[in-house]
Amino acid sequence: MSTETIDPNAFRTVLGHFPTGVVIVTAHGEGGPVGMACNSFASVSLDPPLVGIAAAKTSSTWPDIEVTGRFCINILASVHAHTSRHFSRKDVDRFEGSVHSPRPGGPGLDGALAWIDCEIFSVTEAGDHVIVLGRVLGFDAHTDDAEPLVFYKGRYGSFSEVQDT
Repeated sequence: MSTETIDPNAFRTVLGHFPTGVVIVTAHGEGGPVGMACNSFASVSLDPPLVGIAAAKTSSTWPDIEVTGRFCINILASVHAHTSRHFSRKDVDRFEGSVHSPRPGGPGLDGALAWIDCEIFSVTEAGDHVIVLGRVLGFDAHTDDAEPLVFYKGRYGSFSEVQDT
């Protein structure tokens, strides 16, 4: 099948059948903290420790993060659907109403399940996105039993274990 016959909306619908975690990518921008919601996040390598994100080429936030050379991945808990929606909006103070703490890569959102501080390892153009690999510089996680925020078929949810029978 030629890619010319792939309908982008139908493709998005099919990809929506794959549940993803939701993260907020933050950095210490020149004018203050910057951040964006992202559900294209993955562990890439243990040696060296690398993670990956994908940012739309149309993102107005990614260039502000890229120029810093560092970023912080904030892995969201299931109670953070509102936070994800807020960080997805344009032309708003995304940090308004959020409590955050300084971390080496960028602001760490209080209540996140985990934080991963990175420096940019590589940026590769890929269609309408850029794929960013981050070299992990440090990390931390809550030890409580909070559930992760999951995005599936265009909606937010959380994880539940399947009971083996």
